[in-house]
Amino acid sequence: MALRPSRVRLRAAAVSDIGPHRTVNQDAAFTAPWGGAVADGVGGGPAGDLASAAFVHRLAAGRIGTVDAQTLAVSVREANWDLRAHVERDPSLHGMATTFTGIFVSENDSVLLAHTGDSRAYLLRAGTLTQQTRDDSYVQALVDLGLVGPEEAISHPRRNLITASLSGAERDGAVVVEHDARHGDRWVLCSDGLSDYVPLGDIADAVSAPDAAVAAASAVGVAIRAGTRDNVTVVVCDVEVGAVQSFSDRPDASFYGAAAQRFTEGLEYA
Repeated sequence: MALRPSRVRLRAAAVSDIGPHRTVNQDAAFTAPWGGAVADGVGGGPAGDLASAAFVHRLAAGRIGTVDAQTLAVSVREANWDLRAHVERDPSLHGMATTFTGIFVSENDSVLLAHTGDSRAYLLRAGTLTQQTRDDSYVQALVDLGLVGPEEAISHPRRNLITASLSGAERDGAVVVEHDARHGDRWVLCSDGLSDYVPLGDIADAVSAPDAAVAAASAVGVAIRAGTRDNVTVVVCDVEVGAVQSFSDRPDASFYGAAAQRFTEGLEYA
């Protein structure tokens, strides 16, 4: 992939914790100056940790700069096909799937948000945190129909039932939306181990620390103290807008959670 200079870069950090009630971390994440993402292996299915890790690694492979919306959508499909290849090699993995939420620097000096499932993206701008993704979930559908209120949704017994994910199927995909990039914006990506257990106001307080790494660790800590029964992963991406510069000639991605534990032999970069 050719390098394209950009005025936008991300100063990103992440923390992934298995949580006090799980034996396997099915969350995976990566961060880089050009993007960051979180993926959560779908509970109840086989090899959720493999699904999230394989997807995140393939998505990051070979990417070293800015991207347009069409190319990002293609990259998501290719990473999704990787999941299908795993299942074809080992039929016992049939049914494995993952959510995905990521932010990427666009060649238009904006950012692209890609999403499917119930992992979330929040934007902290001028001191106000707002949710930027819509959960692909059964409970969100009930909220949209007015059958369940937002307060009830937080503790609904079927809140973990999702209606979209990435499983290697042809129909799978992600919604990609372009957002303007403002210097000082902070994007917060998280698995539902945070958002299902911590109210928006408390998340906002936790991610307000000036340093991205401290903010990510603070949010994970709040989820654990709130009694989360899931893995917890938080990615914090601070937007920097300045002089035009090129990205490194290497992808320079860091991996977390299941993505750090699997495929540690490294990636072959295009």
